[in-house]
Parts: sequence; structure tokens; C-alpha cells
Amino acid sequence: MGAQSAATHSLRGRLLWFVLVAIFLAALLQAATAYRGALQQADAMFDEHLQQMARSLRSGVPLNSPLDEADSDDRFEVYVQIWGQDGTQIFRSTRSALPPRAVLGFSDVEAHGNRYRVYTLQTALQTVQIAQDLDARSARARALALRAVLPFAFLTPLLMLAVWWVISRSLAPIERARRQVAGRRADDLSPLADAGLPDEVRPLVDELNLLFGRVRAAFEAQRHFVADAAHELRSPLTALKLQAQALRRHGDAPADHEAGIARLNQGIDRAIRLVEQLLVLAREEAAGPPDGAAGAAAAAPVNLQDVVKLAVSDVLPHAHHKEIDLGVAGELPAQAVEVGGQSEALRILLRNLLDNAVKYTPPAGRVDVSLAMQDGAPVLAVEDSGPGIQPGDRERVFDRFYRAGKEGAPGEATETGSGLGLAIVKAIAERHGAELQLGTSERLGGLRAQVRFPAATPGV
Repeated sequence: MGAQSAATHSLRGRLLWFVLVAIFLAALLQAATAYRGALQQADAMFDEHLQQMARSLRSGVPLNSPLDEADSDDRFEVYVQIWGQDGTQIFRSTRSALPPRAVLGFSDVEAHGNRYRVYTLQTALQTVQIAQDLDARSARARALALRAVLPFAFLTPLLMLAVWWVISRSLAPIERARRQVAGRRADDLSPLADAGLPDEVRPLVDELNLLFGRVRAAFEAQRHFVADAAHELRSPLTALKLQAQALRRHGDAPADHEAGIARLNQGIDRAIRLVEQLLVLAREEAAGPPDGAAGAAAAAPVNLQDVVKLAVSDVLPHAHHKEIDLGVAGELPAQAVEVGGQSEALRILLRNLLDNAVKYTPPAGRVDVSLAMQDGAPVLAVEDSGPGIQPGDRERVFDRFYRAGKEGAPGEATETGSGLGLAIVKAIAERHGAELQLGTSERLGGLRAQVRFPAATPGV
């Protein structure tokens, strides 16, 4: 069954089968047509020969000529009978077996078990009858017809062999590409050679090379991610170990004991937060960007008003703890604003933006989130009254584990963090085809983070 399925789905096998069968059938039809045409032409030629002989006898050819010796083949001899004006037979071939009667023109006569083709011509002075054996005549016609068919018998196999060679040579680059893929190592993602490939196959190889490039980039990103994650996890885990040792050494002093427990809990919380962020980033980067330029990550519609409410409720306890005024700037659009995507991923996107804003905004500050339509596209924005990000750092803050400093304190970040929040935001935005921009808030003076989606579908 496997071999039969492979043969059935072989492009080379199917091309050879259909083309060779088509050539064979066409050659067979042409040979049959040529054979039939040659038979008709031979029959017409023999009839013309009988007519010419009859006219020559009418024109005064000596009757004592041995007409029955007109052909060296005894089976193809010509039989002659001539009658005078009064109906008296004045000539008859030596071996003629024709009956002593005549029908003017062409006729087929059967006599003594043989069939004859007869032509009779009547003049004012005599009646001439010329006949040939039909079996001998048909054998001669078939021989002539077979000669006309012989070129087809020789050329058809040559043509089929040439077609087989052409198809095999044309598909050789495909077979070469298949062998390249089959002989590769699992980690070999270099592009396939496209030299000599037909135009119909080249786009497939180009897409495979693009896929190899994307997979290679994903592997490289994962390799760097694992290396960075190992480096970043080593520091908090080492700090936890040191704090546990310090707690053991100062276990007798209640104050030191409580302070050590507090520091240990803080370290554990930071480690948990870092692991959570690493897992979220790994999941979002593994999903990759959309295939289309503006394609959504999924077909499910997501109501951005609901995303805003859920994200604000997630960050609100932290904001209250720092006495930060967190809320929605203005009013949300009255009509539902929907985009194609994943609700949980968009919630993480907005929550990370709000987390960063609350984290870097001083106590008693303000963080606003807004949702608006601009030129038919929904725009999410988060503004804060914090120190903002220096213009030179705004591109780099999307790199993993990069921590930007405040304006006024270049290169020094006063708030601790994993450096993964904005990297996660960027990954989710790219997967949803959204554009992410960082700028300065004109209302609050801090950072303004804006996410512009490519399209919106109003809800009913």
C-alpha cells in the first residue's frame, strides 16, 4: 500500500504516465488513419491501373500480347476478356476464370471460389473487360499501407524515450532539493539552493528558505533567552541563599529575625515575579508575529473596553498601596471597540504598561489609561506623572533584561524589576499587528506609552 501510494502521488510518475499514454494513443490513432488512408489510395491506384489498361486495349494494343504476364506475381495477374460488336468473344486470357458476361464500369465478381475486381469498357467496335484477383489486390494494398505505418512504429518509441528523458531532466533539480533536505542534520537551517529550479517550484523553495530563516531566528532567540534567563535567575537565587544564611546566623535576635524574614520574602516575591515574566515572554515570543502585515493573532474579537477594566482592576491594589491615582482618562467610547486577537494576551500587555507606570511613578502621583479611535483605528495609551524615559533609551527598553534609568539620573534605575515587562508588551503588540510607541505625556509630564492597533470592528 505504501509503495502504491508513493507511485500514485509521484509527480514524475504521473507526468510520465499521462504523457506517454497520450503519445501512444495519438500515434495509434495516426497509424490507423494512415493505414486506412493508404488502403484507400492503393485501391484507387489499382482501379486507375485497370482503367488505363482498358483504355490502352481500346486504343489498339495488339490482342496477341501476353497480358496475363503483366505482373511477375501470379496472384496479382490481370485477366482480360474482349467481345466484338456482335457479342462474339474475340479474346480471353489464358487462365481467366471469369464468367462470360460483362457489367459496364467497376464491379466485384465471384467465380470458382475467388473474388475479382472487374472493370468493363464498351466502345463502338468492342467491349473490353479487365479483372484482378481481390485477395491478391488486398494483400498488395496492405503491404503498401504497412509501409506507410512503419515510420510511426519506429518514431513513437523514440518520441516516448525523448519525453521520458526531458521530464526526468526537468525534474532533476526537484529531486536534488529533496536529497539536500533528506541529508541535512536536524540543526542545519541554511537556505536551500534554488539554482536550476523551474519557475513553478522556485516559490515553494523560497518559502521554505524563509521558513528556515524564521526557525533559525527563533532558535537563536530561544538560545539567547535561555542564556539571559540563567544569568538573571542566578542573582536572585544567590541572594535568597545569602539571606537564608544570614537569617540562620541572626536567629536569636527577634528584630534581626523579622527583618531577615521580610528580606527573604521580598527576594522570593522577586524570584516568583521574574519566573512568571520569563514564562509569559517565552509563550508570547513562541507564538511569533502574524503572517499578514496587519493580521490579528487570532480570529476571536476582543472588546478593548473590557481589557481596560480588567487590567486596571489588576493593578489598582498596587497603585493604592503607593497612593497613586490610577484611573481612566475621560470616558471610554460609548460603542464597543473590538480587535481581532487574544483577550488574555492584551490584558497582559496593558497590565505590564500600567505596572511599569505605577512602579516608576512617585507616591501620590497619577497614572491614566485611555482608549480612543484615531482615523478609524483604536489606540490604547498609558500616561504617568513619573520621571519618564530618556529619549536615547526608548528603543532599548524593549530589549530583554534592559533596565533604563530615570531622566535626570542617566543609566541608574532606582526601581527594581526584571527588565522583561516592555519586552513582553512588544511581543504581544507585534503578534497583534499593533504599533507600539513611547513618548512624553503632555498632560502629566511623564511617560506616554501608546499602542495603535491596525483596525477595529465595531460591535453590534
